[in-house]
Amino acid sequence: MSIITISRMYGSGGSTVAAGIADAMGWSLLDNAVIDEVAARTGLSASEVAAREERRPSLAERVATAMAMSTQEMMSPIAAAQFPPTEQHLLDVTRAVIEEAAARASVVIVGRGAQMMLGARGDVFGVFCYAPLEALTRISMRRNGLEHAAAEKRVQQVNQERTAWVKANWGRDWRGVENYHLCVNTDALGIDGAVDTVVRTAQVFFERG
Repeated sequence: MSIITISRMYGSGGSTVAAGIADAMGWSLLDNAVIDEVAARTGLSASEVAAREERRPSLAERVATAMAMSTQEMMSPIAAAQFPPTEQHLLDVTRAVIEEAAARASVVIVGRGAQMMLGARGDVFGVFCYAPLEALTRISMRRNGLEHAAAEKRVQQVNQERTAWVKANWGRDWRGVENYHLCVNTDALGIDGAVDTVVRTAQVFFERG
């Protein structure tokens, strides 16, 4: 099996690029389906999983989790199971979902730390989609119906959360070029140009492998 992971700045259109790549290559696409599967396996709602993914918990959330884990240790397994899953458990379940999908068929995987989880494998081609802040802000304005200042703040916040999440879980720089085989500027290339660039470069990578 072959795998393309798409890490993406918020507002870069990475999910759209991933869908285009999957369509062009005739591969499966794993994006928001991860949320639904993790929700089904953990008992959370899809909205709860979406709210917790790809961001580091706040200090208050980390304290609450630590207290809950301490309490669970003194309870019966059945009673302890009633507590919400910890961040580590969510990460473990997400990893299982991603690895199972990668074992079934060639797949394009969007975000969720897939590049950090699978990047050491020889059958994984890692892509990072980025764009200048102003371009990311314009997308956020259209997507979320926000004014410029609010949209820029949201872009910076989400991307900072993703950076902190990767750092906390893997000790790596999410934006570091050394983590990827290809970085594409979706503002400069456009979505179609980014798709074409990734497809052509990935084909060379897999042929050489």
